[in-house]
Amino acid sequence: MSRIARQPEIITFSPAARLTRLPVYAFARLDELKALARLEGADLIDLGLGNPDAPTPAPIVKAMTEALADVSLHGYPPFSGRPDFKQAIAAWMEERYGVRLDPESETLPLNGSKEGLAHLAMAYIDNDDIALVPDPCYPVHRRGTLLSGGIAHDIPLCADNGFQPDLGAIPTDIAARAKLLILNYPNNPTAAVASATLLEEAVAFCRRHRVLLVHDLAYGELFFDGKRPPSLLAVPGAREIGVEFHTLSKTFNMAGWRLGFAVGNSTVIKTLYALKTNIDYGTFGAVQKAGITALGLPEPEIEKIRNTYRLRRDLLVASLKDMGFPVEPPQATMYLWLPLPRSLGMSSTQFAETLLSKTGVVVTPGVAFGAAGEGFVRISMVCDETRLQEAMSRWRASGLMNL
Repeated sequence: MSRIARQPEIITFSPAARLTRLPVYAFARLDELKALARLEGADLIDLGLGNPDAPTPAPIVKAMTEALADVSLHGYPPFSGRPDFKQAIAAWMEERYGVRLDPESETLPLNGSKEGLAHLAMAYIDNDDIALVPDPCYPVHRRGTLLSGGIAHDIPLCADNGFQPDLGAIPTDIAARAKLLILNYPNNPTAAVASATLLEEAVAFCRRHRVLLVHDLAYGELFFDGKRPPSLLAVPGAREIGVEFHTLSKTFNMAGWRLGFAVGNSTVIKTLYALKTNIDYGTFGAVQKAGITALGLPEPEIEKIRNTYRLRRDLLVASLKDMGFPVEPPQATMYLWLPLPRSLGMSSTQFAETLLSKTGVVVTPGVAFGAAGEGFVRISMVCDETRLQEAMSRWRASGLMNL
């Protein structure tokens, strides 16, 4: 008689309390639903994540290939980043925005801007410190504060105000306690572009209340109206109280390469650098070498990428308007922020899940970005035009329209 081997007891351990404070990560939930749909044989058209679908430009790949053969790059990179990449960052900022930076003290390469944003919160937020966070927002803008034990005070971004924050509505006692103010324009998820005066007002607010101003400019190069969105650092006085985060993920189709940078206030850059030295060894030197090539690409190469998203935007806007949805073409980013008519009688989560089950088309419920995102879904323009047309055809056939 054979014996059944006794399975060893699985010991469970309690996670740190900081993890229990986090809401369910909506993108993880979407991944679960997508996996189930694929098991059932569904042909998914994923317009959920902001993951560029086009290949990285050939000159960048070539630079990386050559850098990989350089054995001098196989060891640990300098903690503060390669000097030649830091110089390329400074040159790019001056060419794009007229902002002159000290490459050594005012630039810091990152393993993608998401990493830098989370670590900046860790560097400045203690238990019960307050960060002023837009709602809706890119999740790490809020979660970095929560993971650091802080309190995220939401600043609503409303359609009737062009999805711009009303800084004057922040209670005086909250402003007095705040450590950080986080802005992100062009905005994810709303695709709004900052007004001419918003950044100036933010600088004045932060100087008055001695708050560190953090600007996430991840989509600064993906604009469609011919007018480049502004850099925070071009605003007089911003460098004294602010830092700005950039990423190569979107502009150069380099999402998987994990390369970005922070620029601005030298003491903040130094503090973020000090934290990172205790956590990582910096970005692989070959990736930084490829980044130099990316930042030096001629403007026509970047315009090709913009044109790709512009064509996709126009296709989606025309199709959604034809279905009766009230949507206007965004001026920037790779997203459409689609309002859901009340006549549908669904929450954003119910709508996204119903659309997925009926059509195989994936969109992100607006509530994933904060309570103020309820009533919207975000559509990422990350499929070619043929697949987008197929997505719109399925959507139209599903009956999920503004009837």
